[in-house]
Order: sequence, then structure tokens, then C-alpha cells
Amino acid sequence: MKITTKLFGQIEVDEDKLIKFHQGIVGFPELTDFLLVHDSESEGGIRWMQSIQEPAFAMPVIDPLIVMPDYNPQIEDDLLQPLGNMTEDNTLVLVTITVPHEIENMTVNLKAPIVINGENRKANQIITDEEKYPVKFPIYQILKDNMERAGE
Repeated sequence: MKITTKLFGQIEVDEDKLIKFHQGIVGFPELTDFLLVHDSESEGGIRWMQSIQEPAFAMPVIDPLIVMPDYNPQIEDDLLQPLGNMTEDNTLVLVTITVPHEIENMTVNLKAPIVINGENRKANQIITDEEKYPVKFPIYQILKDNMERAGE
């Protein structure tokens, strides 16, 4: 199947790669079908969750361990149950990135991680109760430092 997106133009969608959200995503409960797009121009591990239902909607996401190596929110088992059998090997956790006009103020939302079962492609965005994980965690300097270290 092919879709035309605002960010990536026309892309081929392998239906086996679709990520299905059990309850949509925070703020957009009607958007349940996504594709994880790896943009060759993105740096620092940034990928895009591209909506299949709304081609103009794509949100940047990143592995939270890149910006907070000890990230480990406690998530209740009943919130993960709709995703099927979760193991360390099939679990993918991503957090959304907010990029304002001043890129130096870029943040990630550590309060509401996206959890994906890599085997069956079922996903859920889960809001944690833990105070140590903010909605707006600054990442610009962390990504800049990581890229500088990688270039050494």
C-alpha cells in the first residue's frame, strides 16, 4: 500500500510493519495506525511515527536511553496486557520529541513513553506516575554531545 505524507512524500507501506495503538495516542485517540520511519537525514537516533490515517501527522521519536541512560519507568502489568506477551527482546520503548522554533529548547516527554511489542506490532502510550520523569526533559545539549563523541 502507498500513502502520501507531508514530510516524506509518497512512501510504500508494508502492512506487516504497521504499528497498531490499542487506544490511539495522547491527544489523538482516533489515530491508531502508524509506521515507524527511519529518516536518513535525521541524526542522533531520531525516527518518526507516521500516521497512516492522517498523512500530515508525523511525530519525531527517540529511544529514551539515548538521552537518559537509566530511564526505567515502572509500568503496571495491566497497562501492558493489551500488547501481548512482552519480553526484554521484543519490547521497544520510544518517547516523543518536541522541537520548538529555538531548536536549543528541544525536549522529550519522559512522562508518556510509547511501548511497542515488536513481534505483533501492538503499541500503547502509557502515562507514568513517577515524578522523576518530566513531560519536558531538555535534550539538545545531550544529543549535541553524543554526536560530538561519535565524531571523535
